[in-house]
Amino acid sequence: MNPLRLDSFDVFVAIVRCGGFRAAALERGVSSSALSQTMNALEEALGIRLLNRTTRSVFPTEAGQRLLERLAPALGDIRLAIAEVDELRDSPSGTLRINAPAPAVDHFLCPLVFNFLDAYQEVKIEIISDAAVIDIVEQGFDAGVRFGKQLAQDMIALPLGPALRYAIVASPDYIGRWGQPQTPHELVNHDCVRRRFPGGTLVTWQFDEAGEEIEVTPTGRLTVSSAHNELQAALAGRGIAHVLDDYAKPHIQTGRLVELLTDWSPTLPHWFLYYPSRRLPSAAMRAFLDYMRSYDWQARG
Repeated sequence: MNPLRLDSFDVFVAIVRCGGFRAAALERGVSSSALSQTMNALEEALGIRLLNRTTRSVFPTEAGQRLLERLAPALGDIRLAIAEVDELRDSPSGTLRINAPAPAVDHFLCPLVFNFLDAYQEVKIEIISDAAVIDIVEQGFDAGVRFGKQLAQDMIALPLGPALRYAIVASPDYIGRWGQPQTPHELVNHDCVRRRFPGGTLVTWQFDEAGEEIEVTPTGRLTVSSAHNELQAALAGRGIAHVLDDYAKPHIQTGRLVELLTDWSPTLPHWFLYYPSRRLPSAAMRAFLDYMRSYDWQARG
């Protein structure tokens, strides 16, 4: 039997978790052919096939599945042991992977991370922008960012940034041609820019009427999948948009957008950064959490 390398098992787990060589290669920053060579060497060393490969998918054989069930906890223990050793270093090190929706990345996570990297030179951070609700443990992330109602019960969550507020905006050109609604109920008579979640559902617009919540399903000819595109459409005079206040504020200040229905806009919950309660955070993760707790959001860049 050829000698076995520990990193070969880590590659095997990554390929199964990511669902293929290409996705695993992107995650690890290497080529697909390099991972393929590693897997071929591992299967040759063990003398048994671990993966079934087709043109469209990769999935474990029975032997691969059995090995995977044993490997995942063992590799977790190894990572924990390395994290415990890392505590003895003068400065935390390692890589943190964080999954977060684009608006949270744009306005809260990036300013925080940029400053954190200055303070902790030996830590690397990978941010994946994704609005879909995922299992961060299964997908190999150290932490995720979502609204509170989207968090699993076995997660520890910390507020990320101040409370949120959505703004209803339109360009002066749109208002000049079509007027502006005086109540949320009048939005049905306007061309609204709709946004669809990755799962397929449309984003509904929330309002507050004397303490009572109102939910409006916008109508309009244009549907997009990102807040950036929704803002672009509003700036181009293509309709009324519903975007986070942080996106709209600079354009309201310059007069390119006008905020509508300001008396009806509710304050929303924070974003939350969350991580699994069953896993002891690494030294790098603990440093990041401590840094986030003390971060001055009012002075963010």
